[in-house]
Formats: sequence, structure tokens, C-alpha cells
Amino acid sequence: MPETFSINDTQNMAIALKLASQGKYGVQSNPMVGCVIVKHAKIIAKGYHQVFGKAHGEINALQQINRQAQDATFYVTLEPCSHQGKTPSCAQAIIDSGAKKVIIAMLDPNPPINGKGVVMLDNAGIEVKIGLLENDALTLNQGFVKRMKTNQPFVRCKIAMSLDGKTSMSSGESKWITSEAARLDVQKLRANHQAIMTGSSTIINDNPLMTVRLNNINPTPLRVVIDSKNQITDTSLNIFNTDAPTLILNPTNTKILASGKLDLGDVLTQLGNQGINNVLLEAGPKLIGAMIKNNLIDEFVIYMAPILMGSDANSMLNLVIKNMDHKIKLNIVDIRMVSDDIRMTATLK
Repeated sequence: MPETFSINDTQNMAIALKLASQGKYGVQSNPMVGCVIVKHAKIIAKGYHQVFGKAHGEINALQQINRQAQDATFYVTLEPCSHQGKTPSCAQAIIDSGAKKVIIAMLDPNPPINGKGVVMLDNAGIEVKIGLLENDALTLNQGFVKRMKTNQPFVRCKIAMSLDGKTSMSSGESKWITSEAARLDVQKLRANHQAIMTGSSTIINDNPLMTVRLNNINPTPLRVVIDSKNQITDTSLNIFNTDAPTLILNPTNTKILASGKLDLGDVLTQLGNQGINNVLLEAGPKLIGAMIKNNLIDEFVIYMAPILMGSDANSMLNLVIKNMDHKIKLNIVDIRMVSDDIRMTATLK
């Protein structure tokens, strides 16, 4: 039978989820976790996981009240960890604090850990309820969840295009299709990803920095370049002359398909093995088309400018579809304006 929760429960978990999201620039391969501690219907402490390798959300909250939470209720967005890793067990800290109840949004999807924190709490006589705002918690950590289940990161494909679906002129010129506001929005999007992936043609033709350029936010996503033909040889390119790390994937370090192309699934597995939860794909039409063909894109973020670029311009992707029966359907989950441009978020159906 499904758990029942009060309005106050829902409000407290919503606060915990909002807190958790504040860790998006610092937790790296860890999940974002928020915690709210309530006693006598009043919030007595709040915390979230801020930096990879440092205290988790529950510990940060407990430290505000000297780790004493006798008869209190904890609202936690992810199952408290049961093991001693880089930080102590959060489940044990909750037990030691004297907590009475723990309400959890979702279980930890990491198979060796899944459910063990709940067992620890239950064995200690603490009431545990699971599933409050679970979908919100899953969405918040969708990259971490996917990596735990598939060993591959969540892939988000960013495209900037004209109203007629073009991303560059036939000469390769593409600056600028979208507005300055949209380009700033892309910087924020980059900051939410641990890796930015593109193809060798983009690197050679555009010589991009592929870095995050925001005031007061300084994450350094790994720059990943798909180089099937070993074309990246010029060490004066921008990717070799900035501080952000770069990974060139070519036939010497990646599986090759019979077609001679890199195995893009193996590429994502390599990134998953490095603890990367979220990848932003910013590439040309060939690589985007290949990723779609191999069903490796989880979400599209498309910036559409109110301009027309004409039939000679390059399309957003190279993907041969012979008839309508094979068309690819998308589910639009969000549409909003960014200055004069439209930002559309969509997933594959």
C-alpha cells in the first residue's frame, strides 16, 4: 500500500529538494542531496551536499544542532548512505542523533547500497517512509541515476538553430544564430554538466574553447572530442591551451565498429567509468545524427532563433529517414522564451 504524507511533509521535502539543487556545481560524480530536520512542527536544521568528498546533506544539517535531533523527523531527498566512504555513514549519524522518523524521497540507485540505509534505520527502531516527491528527486539526479543503472551518463544535446532548422551557413559561418541572452543561458547549461562532448570537425573548423564562462561560477567540465580519424594534431588549438581537462577519443583508446567509426556506446561507458553523470553534446550534424541513430541522447535543448538561413545552409543533423513510418517522435517537456529566441526541451518518446 502506498505511503501517505501530509501537506507539511510535502512542503518540507520540497524545501529539501530545493536545498539539494544548490549542490549542482560542486558534487561532481555524487548525487545532489538535501536534508531538513523538523521537531515539534518547526524546522530546526537544514543542509545539503555541497562539495564532492565533503560532508553530505544530513551531516551538514546535524552539525547545526550539535548532532542532537532527539525525537525529530528527517526529510532527506536520497536514502541516507549506509557505508563509510569519503565521509561517515549518514544513516549511522541519524541513528546516533536520536531521530524518531526519516522520510526519504527515493532509494539510492547504486545496486550495492540500495536499501541498506533503510535497513539500518529500521533496525534501530526509526520509522521510515519512502516515496515523497520521488519523481522530483529522480529528475534532480537523473544523471546519477542513469549512471548507476547503466554505467553511462545522461546525455543532453544542445542545438542552436534558425527557424528553418539550420545551424550554419554552407561556408561554416555560424556566429551568431541566437541572441546574447541565449548564449549566456548555454553557459549556465554547460556549468551543470561534468563533460562537454563534440566532434573533431567542430574542433578543427570552429576552434572552440568549450569552457564555462560565467561570473562567480567556475566549474571545469571535461572536454571530450570524438576523433574517429585521428585528425586532431594541431597543438595550437584552443582545447590544448586552456586549463580545462581534455579527452581525445580515437581508434587508439576506444572500440571501433565494423564501419570504422568509434563505438559511441563505448565512449559513454568510458565516461561513466570516470564518474561522469551528465554530458552536454555540442556537436555538428554528423555526430548528432550518429548519436540519435544509436539511441544515445536522453534529452534535447534546442535554441530556435527567429531567423531564416535558407536552403544552402547546413541542417541541424545528418540522419537519413526514408519514410514517415521511421520518423522519430519527441516529447516536448518545456518551452520558454530566452530574449527573442525559443528554448525547447524535448525527450525521445
